[in-house]
Amino acid sequence: MKKNRTLFDDNPPAPAFDKKAEKGIDKKEVTPLERLKNLEDKIATAIEKVKTLKEEKTVLERRIKELEATLDAKDHEIERLQTEKTAIKSQVEGLLNELDTLEVV
Repeated sequence: MKKNRTLFDDNPPAPAFDKKAEKGIDKKEVTPLERLKNLEDKIATAIEKVKTLKEEKTVLERRIKELEATLDAKDHEIERLQTEKTAIKSQVEGLLNELDTLEVV
């Protein structure tokens, strides 16, 4: 059974058969402090991304509220125009009925 290494292991792992080493390419050994620094950098990057995403979310939520308000105003305007249209239609029909009665007489 293979034991997993942690950041705090002092002993390097037993050398495994490596084709790169066989070709003369040295693999750079990463110290626990370097690994910790890499982890710290990754965490800092993740924190910055989270902050950026939260700011973008806030901006988008504000934009959604603005668009919802605009949509609500447009809905009210449509209702008003439909009511006005119905009233005008009734008036025109009334006038046409009056014209019909004048022609019959």
